[in-house]
Amino acid sequence: MPQEKRRRLAVARFWYEGNAFSPLPCRQADFDRREWAAGDSALDAARGTATELGAVAAFAEDRPDWQVVVLRCASAVPGGPIDDAVYRAFFDEVMAALRAQGPWDAVYLSLHGAAITSRRQAPDLEFVRAVREALPGVPLGASFDLHANLSPQLGPLLDYASGYKTYPHIDMREAAQRVLQGLSDIVERGRRSRVTVARPGLVLPSFNMRTDAGPMRTLQELAAAQAGAAILEASVFGGFPYADTPDTGAAVVVVSDARADGGGAAARRACEILLAALREHAPAFAASLPAPAQGLAQALAIAARTPGLVAVTDPGDNPLSGGACDTPGLFAALLQARPSVPTVFASFADVPAVRLAHEVGVGGVCALALGARWSDRFGAPVAVKVRVERLTDGVFVNSGPMETGRVTRCGRTALLTVLGQHDVRVIVTEAVAPANDPAFFALHGIDLDALRLLCVKAKNHFRAAFLPRCAAIIDVDAPGPASLDLRLLPFRHVRLAGPD
Repeated sequence: MPQEKRRRLAVARFWYEGNAFSPLPCRQADFDRREWAAGDSALDAARGTATELGAVAAFAEDRPDWQVVVLRCASAVPGGPIDDAVYRAFFDEVMAALRAQGPWDAVYLSLHGAAITSRRQAPDLEFVRAVREALPGVPLGASFDLHANLSPQLGPLLDYASGYKTYPHIDMREAAQRVLQGLSDIVERGRRSRVTVARPGLVLPSFNMRTDAGPMRTLQELAAAQAGAAILEASVFGGFPYADTPDTGAAVVVVSDARADGGGAAARRACEILLAALREHAPAFAASLPAPAQGLAQALAIAARTPGLVAVTDPGDNPLSGGACDTPGLFAALLQARPSVPTVFASFADVPAVRLAHEVGVGGVCALALGARWSDRFGAPVAVKVRVERLTDGVFVNSGPMETGRVTRCGRTALLTVLGQHDVRVIVTEAVAPANDPAFFALHGIDLDALRLLCVKAKNHFRAAFLPRCAAIIDVDAPGPASLDLRLLPFRHVRLAGPD
C-alpha cells in the first residue's frame, strides 16, 4: 500500500516591538544577536523552550504526518525603528521560499504585531497580506503579542489567530499551540473559521496591564467566557502606544466557526461585548508612580525593617518597551540616596564603558560617564569612578518562567563597583538587554539572596521571576522613551484622546 502523503506546514517568524522614541535604531546585528534562524537549526534551538517555536518543535515531533518547514525566523529586543533593508531581506526571503517550496497545506506566522521600520508603519500587516496574496487558498494562522497594534484589515486575511493572554508573557508557547491546533482542525477536519479584528478607539498606557489583577485580568476572563459553539477563540490586545502608528491602540480578535455562525452574528456580539468592556475599563489603566528619589526612599525604608530583596524598577527605560538602557534618572537618584545595604543597578548598555572595563581588567579602576550615551534628552550622564569586579561574555540561558530555556546574548559585560559608595555595583553591557531573568544576575556572580536593593530598568515582565523573590517591588516614573506619562512624548500619529 502506498504511504499516505504528509501534509506540509510552513512556519515563519517576525517578532519585533518598535518604539518610535527610542534613540537606537534596530539593525541586522540586533537580529543576529537574538534570532535570525531557519530550518532544522531553528527548531533545534527552540526545542523545549517556552516560546512559539518551542510549540512548533513539539508539533513537529508529535505529528509525524505533517512535514514542518521552518523558513526565516527573526526577532530582536524591542527598540527603535528597524532598518528597512533588514525587513526587506526577511520579507523577500520568506516570500521567495513560500512560492518556491510549495505546495503548502497551512502556514503559521509567529508575529509580534507592533513592528515599525524606518520606512513602514505596518510591516506585520504588509507581510500577512503578501502571504495571503501569494497563497490565496492556503489556511493561514498567526499568533500575536498582547501588545500588538492590530488593524481590522488583518481579519479577512487570516483563518485563525490568537494572542498572549498573560502579562508578563509566560504563555507564548500556548498562544502558538492554539493557532497550530486551529490550522490542524481546518486542514484535517474541514473546519471553516472566520477571524474578526475590531478596535475600540483607545490608546492605553501599558504599565497597568498585568493579568494577575486589574482591568486586563477582567478583560481576559471576559474574553475566555465568549468561547462556545460558534466562538472558537477570543483575545484582547492592549496595544503598544510607543509605536506611534495609525494602527496603534487596543483591539479584540474573535475567531468564529463559519458554519455555526454563518451570518456572523455571534462574532459581532462577542466583539461588541469586549469593545464595550474595554471602553468601560479604560480609566483603570491609568497609573501614578513616585519619582525615583521618592521610590528609593520607600525601598530603603522597607529594607531597613524587612528582610529580603527590595526592587525598584524604571519602566521608562525598560528594554522590552524599546528602552535603550541609557537614561540616567534612577541611577543619579540612587547615588544621591547613598544606600547602606548591598545594592545592584542593572543596567547600562554602553560599548565604550565595557571596552574600557575589559581593558583595565578585573581589579582595575577607571572613570566613566554612565547614561545619556545616545541622547541627553532624558538627563545628563553621571560621572563615576569604578572598580571592575567581573567580566563576562554576556551569554546565558533564561531560567524562566518567561522564555524558559532561551539563550540570551548581551554582548560582553562588566560588573563594576562604584567607588565612594557603601556597596553599590552596576552592570554594563555592550547590547541592550533586559534584566528580567535571575540567570542574568547569576552570570555576573550576584547572589540574589544576599542582595538587599536591586534597581533595574524593567517593567512588568520583571515580576514573572522576581515577584516571588522580592519582599517588595516599587515602580518609579523616570524620564525615558517608554515614559508612563504619554503626554511627555512627541507623538505624530497617535491621538491620546478620542478615537484613534
